[in-house]
Amino acid sequence: MCRWLAYTGPSIFMDDLLIKPKHSLIDQSLHAKLNYVPGVGKWTTNGDGFGLGWYGARAFPGLYRSIRPAWNDENLRNLAAQIQSGLFFAHVRAASPGAEVQRTNSHPFRYKNWLFQHNGDVGNFWKLRRDLQCAVAPELFPHIRGTTSSETLFYLALTYGLEENPLAAMQRVAGDVERLRTKYRVDMPAFLTLAFTDGRTIYALRYSSHHDSKTLFYSRNLRAIHELNGDYEAIPEGAHILVSEPLDDLSDDWKFVPESRFIIMKDGEVESIPFDPV
Repeated sequence: MCRWLAYTGPSIFMDDLLIKPKHSLIDQSLHAKLNYVPGVGKWTTNGDGFGLGWYGARAFPGLYRSIRPAWNDENLRNLAAQIQSGLFFAHVRAASPGAEVQRTNSHPFRYKNWLFQHNGDVGNFWKLRRDLQCAVAPELFPHIRGTTSSETLFYLALTYGLEENPLAAMQRVAGDVERLRTKYRVDMPAFLTLAFTDGRTIYALRYSSHHDSKTLFYSRNLRAIHELNGDYEAIPEGAHILVSEPLDDLSDDWKFVPESRFIIMKDGEVESIPFDPV
């Protein structure tokens, strides 16, 4: 599985979240605490690539992806120390067994002004892949460059109207996955803990077929989060952070997102909506 982070608020340097906190995303690339894989157990290492997506002066986001381990990439540290953004995504990848480690499979994925990142997978994706990709709009299909279920889900959501109604689009995507799991008698669940954004609003989903989703948290006590460690620069008021696991020792400064919820972050507010596939 993977670990990811999303930030929205006043502009900050990306290393304020990616590197400086005690249990930063870079630390999680080596020492994840809450990453459990069915049949395997605790999965602490996420070293199969990483990616950054950020918004600046242009309408479309910047993107930097690599197949290197995040903990051992000097370019990542240099970029994070220099780039300021008011909305950015970051992702460290642990490839599913048998999945290719290649740059086109590193998250986040970008289409026009949209970014998309995912923690989880679709069980036995190889059985469902043809049907799911055949449902992708013909004009969008050529944009699928990698082999992950994540990228397919993104373009399927765009096909179903992600740009107009993100919740309805993701409900249809999850519905397709569950219908095909039944059709092909797939017992392995789909894990859909993911985030996506148009550069203004962050949307997130925590859902799985067996109601045992990958973890998701968001910040709720900025005053305390300011004290993550001694040299940590304060997070501005009005900011929100969405993470696979907290950036500290599981303090009460983080709100746990319940099972089957759709999250909307905009203008300093967080809305949590019940989620069911359609």
